[in-house]
Amino acid sequence: MASALGVAAMAVMLLGTPALAVQPDEVLDDPVMEERARDISEGLRCMVCRNESIDESNADLARDMRLLVRERLTEGDSDAQVIEYIVARYGEYALLRPQTDGANLILWISGPVLFLLALGTAVIYLRRRATMPETASATLTDAERARLRELESE
Repeated sequence: MASALGVAAMAVMLLGTPALAVQPDEVLDDPVMEERARDISEGLRCMVCRNESIDESNADLARDMRLLVRERLTEGDSDAQVIEYIVARYGEYALLRPQTDGANLILWISGPVLFLLALGTAVIYLRRRATMPETASATLTDAERARLRELESE
């Protein structure tokens, strides 16, 4: 009974872990290098699956990218050099976490700045509108009021 509960608990815990698509033939012999490859792969986007890391994707291109990461690591590249190589080859879109420097800084800042500009414009518009005097066309004449009362009483 206790072992059945242990097996069930282990099965439930394994369901909560992410499914990795790394094939046994891709795994490096050195566990430290393999851990580095996994860390890098988790930050790279599968170009086919979109918003899924190459570590989780079963696409052929993701497999090629995983093998490329491992190849660069075995050649002695640092983690940063591997990422630079992938970005140079596939573009910055390959990064799941885009960089926040250079031209991208404009993109990161433009959203909040435009929101604040829109908010300021809305506040100014609403304040001016609240302080505007009522125009003559907005009031009803005596004849119009009488006609309105007739229509309401019907």
